[in-house]
Amino acid sequence: MSVITPELLTRFDVPGPRYTSYPTADRFVEAFAEADYVQALAQRQSGVVGKQTPLSLYVHIPFCESLCYYCACNKIITKHKERSADYLRYLSKEIELHTRHLGRGQSVSQLHLGGGTPTFMSDDELRQLMSMLRQHFEFVPGGEYSVEVDPRTVDEGRLAVLAELGFNRLSFGVQDFDPAVQKAVHRIQPADQVFQLVDAARRLGFESINVDLIYGLPLQTPESFDRTLAQINSLRPDRIALYAYAHLPERFKPQRRIHAQELPSGGDKVAMLSRSLDALTDAGYVYIGMDHFALPQDALAVAKRQGRLHRNFQGYSTQADCDLIALGVSSIGRVGASYSQNAKTMEEYCDLLDQGHFPVVRGLTLTRDDLIRRSVIMALMCQGHLEFEAINLAWLIDFQTLFSKELAQLESMQSQGLVQLSNTGIQVTPMGWFFVRGVAMVFDRYLQADRNHTRFSKII
Repeated sequence: MSVITPELLTRFDVPGPRYTSYPTADRFVEAFAEADYVQALAQRQSGVVGKQTPLSLYVHIPFCESLCYYCACNKIITKHKERSADYLRYLSKEIELHTRHLGRGQSVSQLHLGGGTPTFMSDDELRQLMSMLRQHFEFVPGGEYSVEVDPRTVDEGRLAVLAELGFNRLSFGVQDFDPAVQKAVHRIQPADQVFQLVDAARRLGFESINVDLIYGLPLQTPESFDRTLAQINSLRPDRIALYAYAHLPERFKPQRRIHAQELPSGGDKVAMLSRSLDALTDAGYVYIGMDHFALPQDALAVAKRQGRLHRNFQGYSTQADCDLIALGVSSIGRVGASYSQNAKTMEEYCDLLDQGHFPVVRGLTLTRDDLIRRSVIMALMCQGHLEFEAINLAWLIDFQTLFSKELAQLESMQSQGLVQLSNTGIQVTPMGWFFVRGVAMVFDRYLQADRNHTRFSKII
């Protein structure tokens, strides 16, 4: 792992999309509205493939009891627990609208509860939510059913309820174990508490336990983050998500409470990433891609070895590419060749449902070019290689002609050891896998157009 040096990270670990979709959500337009979404649902319902392919469900629970200063999620800070009961009524309306267009009993192989803090809800409310979903959808055995957990909101009893409800995967938000860092970001949770919860989750039989970490937070140093990594390696979660903190106080109001002078320098941030890669791989974790790690026996690592990785709005997945029904305020879904996003404010979300409308306010219908490029980007992001012939046959194109400019760009990456080009395809190298985002960005038509526009603007 020592080949991934701070120098390489500085050169190639560039900011860019995470490609949980292509085109990315910043390309969605308000011209896409309810009628477009209804049409996409109708096409799924009438199509043979759609009926035979299980759905993925995402439910956004926006409520949090306290504010984490680094957070860029869509959330509502409140101590009023009764708000979640009212929210359930609106989720029920949205679920019933989908049933009206898709029919009851659509198969579901993946469910994710995100937020916000899903465990803001009481046990009875979580039971009610799962009962509503099971009344309208058919959850298949062996699926991935996961929930994000704030360690401060659960105990072993609450974890037992989650297991009882059918959840088989948990994701704990840890971020950092250092008390000073926790205080600086207003998220104090002792390491002992997390260790006890993970131990309880294992006793309860959860199949996979994920822990989220963030580097680049205020008061972090490479040495302090080394200590957190050592504790994480002792905790031994099945999966680890290691995210870089992006300080954008002009966009995300909570971040204005973070003192910029307390943020680590760019050099220290790169050092944290470099040392994290070393520490986690030395501890036996497999680098899945895009800041995700898993133990070799975890289903995600197995899927990577077998070339079965997929990617959706929740990140890497073992579940086959499928339509995603998104429920709740601000949630993003995918049906057929379209993406959609619900209203971002609770007021607009509820108002549209009260009128009997889907709360979709923006989205995108993908063009043929979008679909071709999505298949290319996902092949690179998930399998790490691409065969020209497979894309040619699937889309009736000549890859090397259509993407001649992109292949020319990849030649410089080849000289730097990130990819290998041949007459038959593209192979991401083991070193290039750590920078696969940059490889995928070459095929992002929207991003390349933005860059060309910027260059042109500077010239004139």
